[in-house]
Amino acid sequence: MAHLKLENNSISPISQEIFDKTQKGLGFIPNMYTKMGQNPALLDSYIYSYNSFRANSGFNSVEQEVIFLSVAFENNCEYCVAAHSFIADKMSKVPTEVTDAIRDGKHVPDVKLAALSTLTRILTSTRGNAAQSDVDSFLAAGYEEVHVLGIIAGIAVKLMSNYSNHITNAEVDTAFAGRVWNK
Repeated sequence: MAHLKLENNSISPISQEIFDKTQKGLGFIPNMYTKMGQNPALLDSYIYSYNSFRANSGFNSVEQEVIFLSVAFENNCEYCVAAHSFIADKMSKVPTEVTDAIRDGKHVPDVKLAALSTLTRILTSTRGNAAQSDVDSFLAAGYEEVHVLGIIAGIAVKLMSNYSNHITNAEVDTAFAGRVWNK
């Protein structure tokens, strides 16, 4: 697999501003941001889309992590599975058995979250070409049609980070090391 070295590049004012805000908020700049920030359009788009998904997707924080983890699992992104497992554990308070089931490719023990993870994985793997029966199963679990569009927004956010991490080989940060993952 190809990997970019990204050496000796200057950091744009846009990326630097994001780095400064992140340092203030998190206390560190994730390695993924450092890599993505080499191109301000990528990092700025990611941050905007991530924040919009969090605020406007129609999903609560547990459901958002289920989406992000399911996409990262399907795209085999070791960095994002580790990072979102950490966020699920420490911030979103996703039950560990749910996070671990997604990480292990097993059935999620909550019916509604299982339907969410399943449709997210199907939409990711088929690039949006889910069968009507897959959508109907999701709706039968208690979601609405607009939630399918919310999943697509989450997939788009993770697509930027997953692909970026693949091509830049971003190293998992120390903060996320307790949730390192390999498919």
